Amino acid sequence: MSPSSVTGAGRDTYVRWRVFALVIIASFVAYVLRSNMSVAGDALRREMGFSLTELGLILSANAWAYAIFQFPGGIFGDQVGPRRALTIIIVAWGAITILTALVPGTATVSTTIVLLLFVVLRFLQGMAQAPIFPIGAGVIARWFPPSAWALPNGLSSTGLTLGAAATAPAIAWAVENYGWRNSFLFAAPLAFVTAWVWWWYARDTPTRHPSVTPAELELIQAGRSADMDAPPEPGAWLRVLCNRNILLLTVAYFCMNYTFYIFFNWFYIYLVEYRGFKTLEGGFLAAAPWIAGAVAATLGGAICDHLCRRIGMRLGCRWPAMIGLALVSVLLVAGAAADDPYVAVALLSLCFACTQFTEGAFWAAAIGVAGRNSASAGGIMNTGGNVVGGVGALLVPFIAEHAGWVPALASGSIFALTGAVLWLFIRADEVMDTEGRTPDFQ
Repeated sequence: MSPSSVTGAGRDTYVRWRVFALVIIASFVAYVLRSNMSVAGDALRREMGFSLTELGLILSANAWAYAIFQFPGGIFGDQVGPRRALTIIIVAWGAITILTALVPGTATVSTTIVLLLFVVLRFLQGMAQAPIFPIGAGVIARWFPPSAWALPNGLSSTGLTLGAAATAPAIAWAVENYGWRNSFLFAAPLAFVTAWVWWWYARDTPTRHPSVTPAELELIQAGRSADMDAPPEPGAWLRVLCNRNILLLTVAYFCMNYTFYIFFNWFYIYLVEYRGFKTLEGGFLAAAPWIAGAVAATLGGAICDHLCRRIGMRLGCRWPAMIGLALVSVLLVAGAAADDPYVAVALLSLCFACTQFTEGAFWAAAIGVAGRNSASAGGIMNTGGNVVGGVGALLVPFIAEHAGWVPALASGSIFALTGAVLWLFIRADEVMDTEGRTPDFQ
C-alpha cells in the first residue's frame, strides 16, 4: 500500500504537514517512553529499595546517553535519511521499553545487578531516542520553506510536552492499578505502530513523495538557497561543530534545558514528597506544566516566524528566546518559594511554558545557520541541551537532600539568565553554507 497519487498539480496538497504530523506523533511517543521512568520510578525505587540518589543514577544514565548521541544521531539522520533513520530508532524504543519491564527483582539477583541493569537499559533508551529531534530538524529543513521553520519546530516541542503530559497521569494510574512493570508494557506498542505508519507514508524529500503537487513543491522551495536540498558535504559536521553561532546556541540551550530537566526528572517526585500530594493527584498535577508548555511551544514558534518575516532572523529569533528565558528565571524562584502548593504548581507551570516558548527560536536559528547540514547542527545543539540533563539528574537531588527543594528548583534561575545573555551574541542570519547570505522571507 502506498500514499495516494497526485490529484491536482495546481494546488497545495499539504503533504508536508501530514509528514510533519507523524514527526509530532513520534516526539509524543518518544516522551511517553522516556518520561515514564520519572513517574514509575518512585514505585520502582520503593520495590527495589533504591535511594533517591540511586534513582538519580538511573535517570542520569538516560540523560547522558541522550546527550552523547545527539551529534552522532544527527549525522546518522543526514547520511541515512529521515525515513529509514526514524523507523530504526522508533522500533528500538519499543524493544527497550519491553526489556525494562522484564528486569528481575532483588529477590532473584542482587540489588547492585538490578541497579546496573536499569542503568544500562536507560542508557540504551537514551541512545536510541537521541536522534529524534536532530532528525526532525532535518525533516523540517527539507519539507518547509525558510519562512516557516520556527512553527514546525515549536510544534515538535508540542508533541514532546503533550507526550510528557499524558505520561504523568496515565503512568501514575497504570502503576497504581497494575504495577510499574505493566505500565511499561502497556506503553511499548505505541512505538511499533508509529514506526510502521512513518515508514509507510514518509519520504526523505518532497520530490520523492507521489502526492506532492508542483504547487506545493514550489511553495516549499520558496526562499531556499540553491544547495539546501543537496546531500551533506563530506566532513560538513566538522564545519558545523566549529561554527561560532552553533556553539553559542549550544551553550544557551544547555542553560535553558537545566530548567527543562528539573521538570522532566523531578517535578512529580517534588509534588509527592515535598508538596504532599497523593499519587494520582500528583500525576495529574504533574501534567500541568507540560500542557502549558504545549500551548507555549506552538505560540512561540508562530511568533518567531512572524518576527523573522518582519525584522529578520537575527532579531526574530533573539527576542522570543531572551524574553522567555528572562521569565523562566523569575517564575522558577517565585514558584519554588510559594507557600500554597496549588499556587506553586501554577507558577511553575508558567515557568515551564516559558522554556517551551523559546524552542522554535532555538531550532529555527540552528537550521538558519546550518542549512542543508541542519540535522548535524541540531545534534550539536541538542547535545548541549541534554548534557545538562545528566548534570541536573545528580545535582538537583544533591541540593534537595542537603539544602531543600526550594534552592534545588531555584538553581535553574542562574542558568536561565545566562542563556538570555548569550542570545545577545547569536546571529541566526549568518548562513554558513552561503557565506552569510540570508534566506529571503519577503
